[in-house]
Amino acid sequence: MGFLCLFFTFSLLFLFSGFGFSQETPSAAPNHLGQINSNSVLVALLDSHYTELAELVEKALLLHTLEEAVGKHNLTIFAPNNEALERNLDPEFKRFLLEPGNLKSLQTLLLYHIVPARIEPNSTSDSLLHPTLSNHRLQLSTEDSSGAKFIGTARLINPNAVNRPDGVIHGIQHLLIPRSVQQDFNNRRSLRSISAVKPEGAPEVDPKTHRLKKPAPPVKPGASPVLPVYDAMAPGPSLAPAPAPGPGGPHHHFNGMRQVKDFIQTLVQYGGYNEMADILVNLTSLATEMGRLVSEGYVLTVLAPNDEAMAKLTTDQLSEPGAPEQIIYYHVIPEYQTEESMYNSVRRFGKVSYDTLRLPHKVLAQEADGSVKFGHGDGSAYLFDPDIYTDGRISVQGIDGVLFPPEEKNKEEKKTIKVATVKPRRGKLLEVACRMLVGIGQDSRFSTCHV
Repeated sequence: MGFLCLFFTFSLLFLFSGFGFSQETPSAAPNHLGQINSNSVLVALLDSHYTELAELVEKALLLHTLEEAVGKHNLTIFAPNNEALERNLDPEFKRFLLEPGNLKSLQTLLLYHIVPARIEPNSTSDSLLHPTLSNHRLQLSTEDSSGAKFIGTARLINPNAVNRPDGVIHGIQHLLIPRSVQQDFNNRRSLRSISAVKPEGAPEVDPKTHRLKKPAPPVKPGASPVLPVYDAMAPGPSLAPAPAPGPGGPHHHFNGMRQVKDFIQTLVQYGGYNEMADILVNLTSLATEMGRLVSEGYVLTVLAPNDEAMAKLTTDQLSEPGAPEQIIYYHVIPEYQTEESMYNSVRRFGKVSYDTLRLPHKVLAQEADGSVKFGHGDGSAYLFDPDIYTDGRISVQGIDGVLFPPEEKNKEEKKTIKVATVKPRRGKLLEVACRMLVGIGQDSRFSTCHV
């Protein structure tokens, strides 16, 4: 039995030596899954300074796919630097990529940066399309003026950053986004805006008809506000008591604060209206209210007194609480008027009264010397600098005086009634008796003699 086993062993050795069989070393064996060489380009990527890209590869669950690709091909990885992925990337787009439901888009984006072939920028011809692992194609090109290399739209800033036997890593300036991923991102944003549901209150029942009240028809963007301007103004002295609607209301179609800042800056640059601009800047509540009114869809015409007119204001006129606000309110017309429209009105109608934000006072306008004159008598002002600022929502017209509303004559004139006092007449007999009493010194006893 032992002889047979020994004979069988020598026979196998003879056969193997006859066929020239030799066992391959582990280093010559092809790379299989789980047997990645420590000198692999994939390990180099995970250990390189491209940490943001390496984290995205791990979050996208692409390690298994890349291990298989390294075992089959040489790889070229175009790696954006950390700044391109951390600071220069749109936060909303990055949030979209990291959402669990968008894993496919993240994988497509990362595989778009990997080409299953070794690409040497210095030896590759320009304008050559290279297929990527995402089934897209990338073009390597050269800029004629500076000679810089571009892969797609990204500049090649660090060629051959990592060079390994099974692949190479080239540093690029920014992230490459395939069109399919960008389309997924755009579709997601539009679907979110369409599917947004505005909160609405519970339906109201009309107690008379016991039916649901019909909601008010929606206001079209740019339409005139439904409420009067006085109902939209903030509460204050001599103003309507209704609070102002908050920003972002149903009529919020304009950036009123930006437009108010623009016309104040225009007053400064125009010259001669610095005092008016200073008052609007210092009275921040007034400027805020004007901006809020414009944001809600209202239009305003500001009659701006020049510096010479503002210098004539006395301390008594400005010292009372709320006096500067009341002066400016009387110079703001809740209509959009230009120099041409106001002049045409006064030419046609003679005198025109415009409402002001200082309720209930109105400002009178009439034609004078080929221009428009505002106010009454000595307190009047001429339209001096027409159309300083006109943007369709706010119109600023320069005038050469400060306007004040006519004083209301609330004091009733007191009518003094004079009562005629008639001395009582004495008869002749009484007159003779009083004289006799005077002669004997006894007149003081009778009051009748003293009348």
